[in-house]
Amino acid sequence: MPKRERTERNIIYVLDFGGQYAHLLAQRIRKVGQVFTDIKCPDTPAAELADTAAAIVLSGGPQSVFDEASPKVDSAIFSLGIPILSICYGHQLMCQNLGGAVKEGLEGEYGRAELEVTDKSCPLLENMAAKSTVWMSHRDEVTELPAGFTVVGSTSTCKFAAISDEKRHLYGLQFHPEVVHSEEGEKLLANFVKLTAAGGTWNLSDFVETEVKNIQERTAGGKKVFLLCSGGVDSTVAYALLQKALSPDRVLGLFVDTGFMRMNERGEVENALGKAGFPNLHVRDASELFFSKLEGLIEPEKKRIAIGNTFLEVQREAVKDLKLDPSEWLLAQGTIYPDTIESGGTKNADKIKTHHNRVPEIDALIKAGLVIESLADLYKDEVRAVGEALGLAQSLVWRHPFPGPGLGVRLLCSDGLEILGDDEGSDATTIAGILKPHGCKGVVLPLRSVGVQGDARTYRHPAAISGDALRDWTLAGELSTKLTNASKEVNRVVLHLGGEGPAGLKTHRATCTPGRVTVLQKADKVAHMLLAEANLMAEVWQFPVVLAPLGHNDTDESVILRPVYSREAMTAEFARLPWDLVDRMTLEILKIDGVCSVFFDLTNKPPGTIEWE
Repeated sequence: MPKRERTERNIIYVLDFGGQYAHLLAQRIRKVGQVFTDIKCPDTPAAELADTAAAIVLSGGPQSVFDEASPKVDSAIFSLGIPILSICYGHQLMCQNLGGAVKEGLEGEYGRAELEVTDKSCPLLENMAAKSTVWMSHRDEVTELPAGFTVVGSTSTCKFAAISDEKRHLYGLQFHPEVVHSEEGEKLLANFVKLTAAGGTWNLSDFVETEVKNIQERTAGGKKVFLLCSGGVDSTVAYALLQKALSPDRVLGLFVDTGFMRMNERGEVENALGKAGFPNLHVRDASELFFSKLEGLIEPEKKRIAIGNTFLEVQREAVKDLKLDPSEWLLAQGTIYPDTIESGGTKNADKIKTHHNRVPEIDALIKAGLVIESLADLYKDEVRAVGEALGLAQSLVWRHPFPGPGLGVRLLCSDGLEILGDDEGSDATTIAGILKPHGCKGVVLPLRSVGVQGDARTYRHPAAISGDALRDWTLAGELSTKLTNASKEVNRVVLHLGGEGPAGLKTHRATCTPGRVTVLQKADKVAHMLLAEANLMAEVWQFPVVLAPLGHNDTDESVILRPVYSREAMTAEFARLPWDLVDRMTLEILKIDGVCSVFFDLTNKPPGTIEWE
């Protein structure tokens, strides 16, 4: 991508411990410093890095330093004499390697924390605010520093949140500066780049020119490209890149109506892509097939894999119907990096969820060189910048993200047999103790959702809380963080907004059926229509609406509102919507037949993923 050659000592290497953060670190560093970055395995020998490394960054990861199977580093890197920044797991590993002490945490720390800079002379923290919000995701913690290190920043629950050894140019952070919710994170990373001898010119504006040439090289000899196009930002930008690189007759787009689209989504997508000037777009209604493939499936992973495989089945049928010669065509996808990292996309990554573009059959095609993924190393904000550079309409570039599986992963399913165990019962006591001083109540709900805690996948229960004091978003957010940090069995907190109270709600058997999708489509329509009327579509990055089989009988459903603020999906903060808007949404959704209760998801990411499945 960059035009300048890589020379001695101008690369910042990120050692990937497999959390969600290594590639995000590389992207953020290259953005703030206009420098070359590269990602290496943690055990890369120091000698292999010595000649080209201007600096090294140890990323976070889901592991524990107490697990013998966890990835390690070549300790010689700490003697290379170049700046090293160690983050989260990397911070703990560096301290342990150099003679410090780490202990297993009894209580995790996930999401928002306040960093207080205790040594303003530290060049890593130069010009940073005395206090700022940072993002945590850990359970283990450093309890004793190695010789030569000093504390330069702390939080209320983490004394060694930022440490420094100026003589050896070694720095450690327990928090994640690379995520957008760490307020001063980019400033800190820019300060780190200043400490290095890195040089180079990386610029996103070079991307379109470089990728067009790459597509032309991949399709040399007259190869054509087949793209599954959802109408979302990523696949639309990928489509536009293909159109720029190739003649119209060599690009075929296929839009598949899965039956899990939003209300009126099919017509809106066809219209939008038509206005964008994309010829050769085919539309196929495969809703009956998708419903049949998902029939009876309960577990999120099985649903996601079934959806991914069904997309491929539809594609194969389309190839036959259109009489396309498979030997002449490559598959293209609008996959972006967060899609792959949450699917366990690196050696040490924990699988948070299977992405529909990352089922085994797709992986096999990728290994065979038969898939073009032009955007795979980009994040959503970069994809949007590319879309604008290609001249796409604002309405397409700034659409809210919508998952490829659609409402299929917002329609929670259950076998109706979920019963809370002893651990969840003890959690209820913990929850009650935290809420009682505020006059609030809470229960653990008998269903599960996917989360990410300590950079690892969790599949745990949400806690539902209620009380008048919770109409204060600040208090509600603080209590949500306290509850997920204190409980090992709870990874989300939802606020009861209206309808039947959470006490006594039970899950009933429910799968992916057209009737349930219709209920969810109506609730989703209400939420997004009112959000648009309030002129908040640009402020809220994404707004999943979830349907859960929770009620006092076998037919009632509960709706969960999940609006979030984010930029790249690696982290997210629940959106603090105006209360009059929330009240209107609640009243209108409760009018929908079959809906008995409405909740609001108060969980940041981490510990909860943006989607519930």
